[in-house]
Amino acid sequence: MSEMEHFAAANQGFVAGYGGPAEKNPRRHVTVIACMDARLDLFGALGLDLGEVHLLRNGGGLVTDDVLRSLAISQRYLGTREVLVVHHTDCGMLGFDDAGFRAELAAESGRPPTWDVPGFRDIEAQVRESVATLRACPWLPHRDDIHGAVYDVRTGKLAEVLAEVTGPSGTKP
Repeated sequence: MSEMEHFAAANQGFVAGYGGPAEKNPRRHVTVIACMDARLDLFGALGLDLGEVHLLRNGGGLVTDDVLRSLAISQRYLGTREVLVVHHTDCGMLGFDDAGFRAELAAESGRPPTWDVPGFRDIEAQVRESVATLRACPWLPHRDDIHGAVYDVRTGKLAEVLAEVTGPSGTKP
């Protein structure tokens, strides 16, 4: 049985017990930005049910232009006010070679990608950078309740990463 056939069979069982759609606006008024890694059980780790948060996932859980676009829609039209950025241990983006990957894709296809795939060297520093990027985004009306955390793929534990505190001129006190 192919995976698609498995999904179709599973969906038949799901539909039989389907209780209808969740509300369009997330009940907890939160957006979670996280990595696409299949090992992250965010619903379990955060105690979530369907319909409670918006969940934006991509490679590395990075704050890309697409994430900013989706988050602006989430906040302005769907009622979210808080953000949680979740990165994780053993991430494939740790030390990822963006230039090498892009060169490989261009060599194979004859066309360079129009996007980049930035890797990072320090998970906690990347969480802080993501939080800072969100707090500085002028398109987001709700920038005060933005938090970061690291999910440990071995234990499932979520550890908060505190943002660096800066003074009015952007310097550290």
